[in-house]
Order: sequence, then structure tokens, then C-alpha cells
Amino acid sequence: MTKILIVEDDKDINNLIKEVLEGADYQTESVFNGKDALQLIQQEKYDLVILDIMLPVINGLDVLREVRTFCEVPIIMLTGVDDEYTQLLSFKQLIADYIVKPFSPLVLVERVKNVLRLNTAKSEMTIGDLHVDFEACAVSWKGESVRLTKKEFQILELLVKRCDCLVTRAQLMQTIWGYGELETRVLDNHIKHIRKKIAGIPLKTMPGLGYILES
Repeated sequence: MTKILIVEDDKDINNLIKEVLEGADYQTESVFNGKDALQLIQQEKYDLVILDIMLPVINGLDVLREVRTFCEVPIIMLTGVDDEYTQLLSFKQLIADYIVKPFSPLVLVERVKNVLRLNTAKSEMTIGDLHVDFEACAVSWKGESVRLTKKEFQILELLVKRCDCLVTRAQLMQTIWGYGELETRVLDNHIKHIRKKIAGIPLKTMPGLGYILES
């Protein structure tokens, strides 16, 4: 059963979300502050997180930033904060949707269904001439098999799954090596080898930020 974490400090709203989602046959778990949310996301596997911004202990934006250093779980921001800057900041951290309060419970369920449908795990992906089989850890370019090292494949996998989105250097280092502080030449050399082995791959460097694999 699909498992959804609800992070909302208002107990009435939390209970409302829980009620409508469970009525749609989703399994839910609720927490009421950012610290508890981070601990659970690190310990458990969720198919979706619904995250408020104005949370006690650790606010939702800080939770979002921290989660993105170790996890790609789809996140819907559900908040009373409606300014453009906060929404853009959230989308840059690869959220799946942004819903402003007050909200329609029925529309919320439909948006949850849409996010889950779009984020259904794929065993393989094709982007132009690039084909990646995640289960077999196999890569082909223009029909020809490409041999990558384990780290090179992990980097490419993350870039493919976030195709057309910026993947920061910090996200790559945290996800692949387990920590954000890394000698920059290590990552640079891996990217260099990927480009050499897959000549013509549409991998764009964003100076000082990271990389975008363009579709």
C-alpha cells in the first residue's frame, strides 16, 4: 500500500488530510514538527511526503533542503505561504507540487494521485540516444553498450532521473559519496570520464552550481 507522511503542526488540518487520504486507500503517518519528520524520512521509506512550511523546531524549507541531500522522495508543499520567492525556492529543491491553503480536500487527493502516477518507479529510461536500465545497471548510447564504473553509473542514474532539472554538486556528492564535502576534482574527474565514454551526451555544466542532463 502507498505510504504517505503528513508533516503539519495544525492538528485539525493534519487530521483532515489523514482522513481524506485514508479514505482514498492510502496508508498515512503524521508528525507535527520538522525534526520528527527528518528522523522518520531517514528511517522509513515513504512514497510521498506532504510538508508544511511553518513548522516548529525545524521549518519546512530547512526540512526540504536536508531531505534533498539524501533522498528523492516526492514532496508536496502544503502551506499558507503563497509568495513567489518561496514557491520558486521550493521548486528548485525538486518538489513535486505546491498547494496553498486553504485547499480543497478532494483536489488534494487528485493532486496526490497525479504526483504518485508521475513518480512511479521506472526500471529503465530513454533520453534521446541514451538508454539506461537501472535494474541491470546497463547503459547504451546510440545502440552501443557503454561500460561505466559503479560511481559513474550512480552519477548518471541521478542525472537521468532528474532530467532537465539542475542537480547540484552538493546533491551529487551527498548522494553518491554520502557527504557534501568532497575534493572537487573527484567529482570533476567522474563527470569527465562519463563525457568521454558517452561522446555527445547532452550534459550541461552550470558553473558554480552543478549539471543538467537535457532531454
